[in-house]
Amino acid sequence: MTSAIRPQTPVGEGRRPGRWLALSVLVLAVLLVAVDATVLGLATPYISEDLAPTGSQLLWIGDVYSFVLAGLLVSMGSLGDRIGRKRILLYGAAAFGVVSVLNAYAHTPEVMIAARALLGVAGATLMPATLALIRNLFHDPRERSLAIGVWGATASAGTAVGPILGGLLLEHFWWGSVFLINLPVMAVLVVVGIKLLPESRTPEPGPWDLTSVALSLAGMIGVVYAVKETASHGFGASAPAAGLLGAAALYLFVRRQFVLPKPLLDMRLFRSRGFSGAVLADLLTVLGLSGLVFFLSQYFQLVQGRRPFEAGLAELPAAIGAVAAGLIAGRTARRFSVRSVVAGGLSAIGLSLAALTVIGQSTGYPLLGAALLVVGAGAGFSFTVTADVILSSVPKEQAGAASAVSETAYELGAALGIAVLGSIVTGVYRDFPAPPGTPAAAHESLGSAVEAATHMPAATAEPMLDAAREAFVNGLTLAAGAGAAILLSASAAAWLMLKNQQLDNS
Repeated sequence: MTSAIRPQTPVGEGRRPGRWLALSVLVLAVLLVAVDATVLGLATPYISEDLAPTGSQLLWIGDVYSFVLAGLLVSMGSLGDRIGRKRILLYGAAAFGVVSVLNAYAHTPEVMIAARALLGVAGATLMPATLALIRNLFHDPRERSLAIGVWGATASAGTAVGPILGGLLLEHFWWGSVFLINLPVMAVLVVVGIKLLPESRTPEPGPWDLTSVALSLAGMIGVVYAVKETASHGFGASAPAAGLLGAAALYLFVRRQFVLPKPLLDMRLFRSRGFSGAVLADLLTVLGLSGLVFFLSQYFQLVQGRRPFEAGLAELPAAIGAVAAGLIAGRTARRFSVRSVVAGGLSAIGLSLAALTVIGQSTGYPLLGAALLVVGAGAGFSFTVTADVILSSVPKEQAGAASAVSETAYELGAALGIAVLGSIVTGVYRDFPAPPGTPAAAHESLGSAVEAATHMPAATAEPMLDAAREAFVNGLTLAAGAGAAILLSASAAAWLMLKNQQLDNS
């Protein structure tokens, strides 16, 4: 590791009073972002019925948030390093609350798309700032590991709470209620955060290079759009063009960072094998998991007939495992080693995904619940330790940019996972043998088949649904096998790249 990226511990800095109360404010933001990421999927059928978007508009409603978020994470992390992480967190939280109202009361598809894009801008300020502030709040390495564990556990809990809370709200209120739950949480965050959070920034940051911001935004949006478009519609003209433009923009972004005296992102960070290994492990883990988790939710609802609330509860073991593992991950990594905990966690996820290759339409919940519990525990160990490694590998002044790199890996991994594993599921599904009289729309998705069955005679609907569900499960098991291979490969990469990496004990 070069001296330019070696973390420095300022003399005289001890344990800051009120740091745990300040952490409680930060996890509010994490909880909200995690919940918001999962509730939209449940609300989509209601939004479709009310706003009547076209198929293309519906895709943009679902995707534009992640496009903008992925494109701005590095820029917003770097901006927080410059103007103050507390400031950007509080401004972003206030904006997130205001834009949530715009989402809740959107009356046309166009307004909804714009509102989701603005929510992505606000969301990009939150996650990097929270992790960077933890780096500055907790100077004791062991306390910081525990704080990161709490941070990661809250994100996992929010992912599980989202479907449960969303299911309850949608059973009693209109779809806009899933956005309005953001308001009280953001209000508490802003009011309490003003008093409890310390301000931190880079002493001599240099200007915020707008050309780099534009290249980063264009590059990430181009790449993520190409991946998602390919997953949805195959190789057309727009996806390769967007991918090439995005890759070119990212190439220019990287070259520009090497020549700027004060770059938006210091590319020398990647010379640290620990930093690069942790980021790669995160990307591959999310890639192998995200698509499968997305389709597993459909499996619970559309194959096994669970209601949204019940499906949310069915996925709860993953959050329980992640919370429990995240809280002890730092201590475990110090007792054994970083690479053994990360590689072991990823291997556990891979083996659990391999176990899911044997599921069928009527598979009992004990196997599913046990697999999800181990998946959550493996992710809790891995993500918590890699986040600690990433923060410990950089000076405090670059904590925002480093955190943003980590979050960008998550977003890119999610986009790639849904595209790669999603294409496996949809590719197998579309060829299911349908009885005569089955509408073409039934071959697009299992949800479309379930909807089409309501307008078909029972004698035709039942065999069509059975064939569709069987094909969906076959695709899901193949995707689980691919995910297992990806996670086991990630485990091997982590074992090699995180060799001799240790968490700070001083």
